[in-house]
Amino acid sequence: MASLRFLFSFPQPGNKPNVSSKAATTSRSFSAAAGVACSVAAGAATFAATSASKNSRDGKPSLVENALNSLLSGRSSLPWASLALANGPASVVESKTGESFPCVISGTRRLLGIGLRRKSLLGLKSIDVYAFGVYADKDEVRKSLGDKYGKLSAADLKQELLDADVSLTIRLQIVYGKLSIRSVRNAFEDSVGSRLQKLGGTDNKELLQRFTSQFKDEYKIPRGSVIELSRERGHVLRTTIEGKDVGSIESKALCRSILDLYIGEEPFDKQAKEEIETNLASLLQK
Repeated sequence: MASLRFLFSFPQPGNKPNVSSKAATTSRSFSAAAGVACSVAAGAATFAATSASKNSRDGKPSLVENALNSLLSGRSSLPWASLALANGPASVVESKTGESFPCVISGTRRLLGIGLRRKSLLGLKSIDVYAFGVYADKDEVRKSLGDKYGKLSAADLKQELLDADVSLTIRLQIVYGKLSIRSVRNAFEDSVGSRLQKLGGTDNKELLQRFTSQFKDEYKIPRGSVIELSRERGHVLRTTIEGKDVGSIESKALCRSILDLYIGEEPFDKQAKEEIETNLASLLQK
């Protein structure tokens, strides 16, 4: 396995979205580590597959590894994330937890950013509950928002994404080893419930119950377990636990409430939200 670290960011077009200086600074780490790294790895994946077999037989490093190592030689290592390249898709590591996120899932959904959900215990200490990655279908994003690139700020583009009929996935990777499915259910009942209340509507209580009832006590979620909350086309929220489909609900309000937890105005991880805004703009570059 080759472990690669990146110290450069996406080139920006002349007519680019307006990004605050703070957002630009905090987003560089992920833009470099995930955006460029994932793009390089995705572009190299097909070629790597065709050359891996021959190189493994003669014991020599693959041509892709040599090329990438040559490209990156002499650059500094950074602590926030790394790209791991094996005989498969690349991944980005969340530095605080060591959780590794694939650059691409479901074939076409690209990683826009990674973050961390922390929870305070009795106001005395905070625990890392889970790391999360936000993914979007590249082609759908460009089709839906492409004509708005250069006209809206990065924050406004993200706001458009919240309401657009574009496939997105929030991937939760459990870090806290003592987390129970009941705790997850209760946490979503509070957080999603409060978002639904803000959106209004008369059937929100029933809608929330339909969603939280998917997290049944029979499911075990030890450290390393994966929960995916995906907005599919038609504003259908699909939930999977450890790859098992546990339910789908068609509701724009529910999809919006889930996404708001991670990329809304009061997200769980503010820096992650800012990084996602910037990387969304980068994804729209022609």
